[in-house]
Amino acid sequence: MKGLRIAAAVLAAVLAGCSTQVDKAPSALPIPPQWRDRVGPSAPPEAAWWQAFGDADLNRLVDQALRHNPDILIARSRVDQYRAQLRATEGDNFPTLSGGVAAARQRALSAATGQPNDTSVFQGQLQASYNVDLWGARSRSIDAAQATLEAQQAAASAAELTIASSVASGYMTLCALDEQLRVTEATLATRHNSLTLAQRQFETGYTSRLEWMQASSEYQSAKAQVPQLQHQIAQQENALSILVGMNPREIARHRAFTAIMPQVMPGVLPSALLNRRPDIVHAQRQLLAADATLASSKAKLLPGINLTASGTLQSSVLHQLVDDPFRLWSVGGSILAPLLNREALTAQVDVSMASRNQALFSYEKVVRNAFSEVNNALDAIRQGEAQQEALRQQEQFVADALRIATERYQNGYASYLDELDAQRTLFATQLNLVTVKNNLLQAQIELYRALGGGWSAGK
Repeated sequence: MKGLRIAAAVLAAVLAGCSTQVDKAPSALPIPPQWRDRVGPSAPPEAAWWQAFGDADLNRLVDQALRHNPDILIARSRVDQYRAQLRATEGDNFPTLSGGVAAARQRALSAATGQPNDTSVFQGQLQASYNVDLWGARSRSIDAAQATLEAQQAAASAAELTIASSVASGYMTLCALDEQLRVTEATLATRHNSLTLAQRQFETGYTSRLEWMQASSEYQSAKAQVPQLQHQIAQQENALSILVGMNPREIARHRAFTAIMPQVMPGVLPSALLNRRPDIVHAQRQLLAADATLASSKAKLLPGINLTASGTLQSSVLHQLVDDPFRLWSVGGSILAPLLNREALTAQVDVSMASRNQALFSYEKVVRNAFSEVNNALDAIRQGEAQQEALRQQEQFVADALRIATERYQNGYASYLDELDAQRTLFATQLNLVTVKNNLLQAQIELYRALGGGWSAGK
């Protein structure tokens, strides 16, 4: 009895000294109060950010992509998988209970008479066991499963954001190609008029053959760009079709590129908007899951308590199994501590610790990368707006120069080279203006993606 008391005292001291405390990872990294560039009132998030462009065709394409894109469907199916895994993990926290019915018939020699004796035995059995979660190993495993599920939900949101951004980006590029084709065809018509005039003046002896050949060359140069742009448009339509979950086909669009306007930036975009960015949420939940897994691994090093109970109903006649059986039962408990496999459990703790550190470093990387992407997008918007304004003014000046050069050439006061140079400059400026506007729209779409969504105009 004295030995039992000593053993109990030692065990109590050991259990009292056990701990599964794990240093918590930060729930969020410090976020600077503002970006490098101040861009203007505070703004709450807006989920369907693509609707801000006011294009019904774009809205339809994004909605279709969110319903049918394979990457999104895979991500959502993965969420269902991890939700089922969470239920399975939670099920391990309940006692195990099993029951069964057994029947046996045997012949044995009677010890009293030496004659064979046939007997039947019917049994009903019920067994239960429960491993007490004394140190929280199972509860922490449930926490890890819950955090992993939330991480997968964030990953699904990230997939939706990426696809919506890709659709919007591809649609803007398609509209920009339409505008480039329109500009090229308009330039082609202008150069055809110039070619006709140059040919007429050559035939009347007013100008040399050189000017006629120069006009022909410029006309063919513009004409050669038309099929190239048409091919690029077809490629972009096919890519968009696949992205929204359709077979390659034409993409309906009823709004001209000139009618699509870049969004007006709010006065200030709070940096806290990054907290809703799906990849940051995913990395943070992965870190929480790694924390919980580490705590669970440490808890498995500690002694465990297992409770068992069983009951048996036994009778030699089947109908008496319920009415008048023999009743047998047992109840017990045990305290078990890992001995020979402790090294393996310790190694698993080291594995969990390394995984947790990797999750922490990944989280930091994702957050810093997010800040870089937002700042890059903001700078691209600011520079794009300045470049677009400069090109608009250049377009006005070049258009006036072309008008003057054309009038002087037609009246015989200047050579065709002056008009030709003005045509080239205007054509290049108009194409550059389309490209810069598309780049500005792409930068705003990238900002939406980098912030994890849109914003509403602040007051």
